[in-house]
Amino acid sequence: MPVLEARALAKTYLSGGAQVRALDGVDLAVERGEFVAIMGPSGCGKSTLLNLLAGFDRPSAGEVWLAGRRIDGLSEAELARLRRRQIGFVFQFFNLLPALSVAENVELPLLLAGQRRQAARRAASRLLNDVGIAERQNAAPALLSGGQQQRVALARAMANSPDIVLADEPTGNLDSAAARGVMELLGEARQRGQTLLLVTHDARVAAAADRVIRLRDGRIVANGRLEPVRAVPNLLDVGGDE
Repeated sequence: MPVLEARALAKTYLSGGAQVRALDGVDLAVERGEFVAIMGPSGCGKSTLLNLLAGFDRPSAGEVWLAGRRIDGLSEAELARLRRRQIGFVFQFFNLLPALSVAENVELPLLLAGQRRQAARRAASRLLNDVGIAERQNAAPALLSGGQQQRVALARAMANSPDIVLADEPTGNLDSAAARGVMELLGEARQRGQTLLLVTHDARVAAAADRVIRLRDGRIVANGRLEPVRAVPNLLDVGGDE
């Protein structure tokens, strides 16, 4: 049974009095422990798909299933509980809470899941060290560069060791060295059996995936292994310097 599944998923928005179809009947199944990359031109529906799969948005039609349970009809409270336990999400524009420090942003999902503050602080410090930003843990997010904020967002998404990590351009704001660090962390998550679904424009990141899904005009136009633009032997040998 797939751990994550979309069935005839569609999303229509109203823009300037006209209907715009962002997704048009997408069928997608992701197996447990699989690393899947989603690629396609800007505006093709990649971020919309990720938001629907995470329950941040509601489909206009179709279904979303997580571990055999249909989730698109759940209440907001039920979806929030599900995300705390099973889904880690890395937003394209970080979505860090400006009133909290870097460490507090990473601690928050742990505290919401019932972990004690001292244990949450230790876990946050370890994660921030893993993404190479431990020295800024007491800083406000606004004082960090875009790449640093991206690493904090990844640490926050990984805090509760979720079954699935959904990431929207997780290396898009990083230089090559930082991107390798992020992908190393994701590679370790994959080795633990976690499932990865990444939106990316970087063919070198996608070449490390088990499978690449290409979207165009809200539809899947290709689904299979990417022919790499250069040899990428493993998740550690990728970068973000397009």
